[in-house]
Amino acid sequence: MDQDLDDFRDLARTFCEKEIKPNVDKYIANKHVDRDLWNKAGEVGLLCLSIPEEYGGGGGTFAHEAILIEEQARATDSSWGVSLHNGIVAHYILAYGTEEQKLHWLPKMASGEVVGAIAMTEPGTGSDLQNVTTRAIREGDEYVVNGTKIFITNGSQADVVVTVVKTNPEQAASGISLVIVPTDTPGFSRGKVLDKIGMKGQDTSELIYEDVRIPVANLLGAEEGQGFVQLMEQLPQERLLVAVANVAAMEMCFDETLRYVHERHAFNRPIWAFQNTKFKMAEIATEARVARSFLDECIGLHLDRELDIPTVAMVKLWCSERAQKVADKCLQLHGGYGYMNEYPIARAWADLRVSQIYAGTSEIMKEIISRSLAAPA
Repeated sequence: MDQDLDDFRDLARTFCEKEIKPNVDKYIANKHVDRDLWNKAGEVGLLCLSIPEEYGGGGGTFAHEAILIEEQARATDSSWGVSLHNGIVAHYILAYGTEEQKLHWLPKMASGEVVGAIAMTEPGTGSDLQNVTTRAIREGDEYVVNGTKIFITNGSQADVVVTVVKTNPEQAASGISLVIVPTDTPGFSRGKVLDKIGMKGQDTSELIYEDVRIPVANLLGAEEGQGFVQLMEQLPQERLLVAVANVAAMEMCFDETLRYVHERHAFNRPIWAFQNTKFKMAEIATEARVARSFLDECIGLHLDRELDIPTVAMVKLWCSERAQKVADKCLQLHGGYGYMNEYPIARAWADLRVSQIYAGTSEIMKEIISRSLAAPA
């Protein structure tokens, strides 16, 4: 941390406390955040934080992205899909877009005029990205896109979707490409906002492409067939973003529970007075600190461009698994109130479950880690 990051944390905290925290229940009821939230965030400089200033971004680093995620979690919100907009969608365009694509989309994403999404998962294809069935078949100077995507964050509000397609259906990984699809293109439509166990305020949707015609110029990358490599290059940052959110949630759960056990009484004394409570809180504090230390190490490596794929798989695996256990312990200490959705701990308990699934399941993380383990000499 330095003064710039401290100042930015103050900005992010003030915004989240003022604009998000009072509206969390409304977002959950509506199954999406207010569209105006994106514009307000753009006005104060909270969008595209790590995108260069020449493209309208904040010119910051991943550290700025991490701070915003932490402050969002501190405000007990999981509805606003800003980490995906900022840290994933914008970076696909920055890394692989043409100068024209970057100048067209990134300033609008930074202002909040445009909300971004990325569409990978399909009803029949989850982790196995090589076998996506959505097609983008070239006809002259256009691609004709057909297919369905599911579980898409920001799906109902997105103005642009980076879409994983097969430009060569006969091939596996080498047939995959990424294309930019504006959501006002004829043939593009959205299904309902999906009814999830947790993250109920996040507009996770199904997207439908029916003869959607986009210019060939909307391809990301110099040529077709680069999509799988692009995905593999960007997924580590996505997994690190998940780990940041997990650790921030652990810390929020700890703070909420520590406050609760001091205020709540049973048998004529605070719950904190019981040895079991103190021991459980000691366990939670230790779990959170270990996770924070590992995460901070990985963020440092990422800022130095030294974070490798097995290590980011480790931090994603560890933080997602531990966060769920911490939330469970915290819920137990809340007793019956922990099962009530009006308490942040109940929402966090449900929200965190998906962390072991999206951005690569825990099983996929273990497979990646195991591949890096050489036999002893």
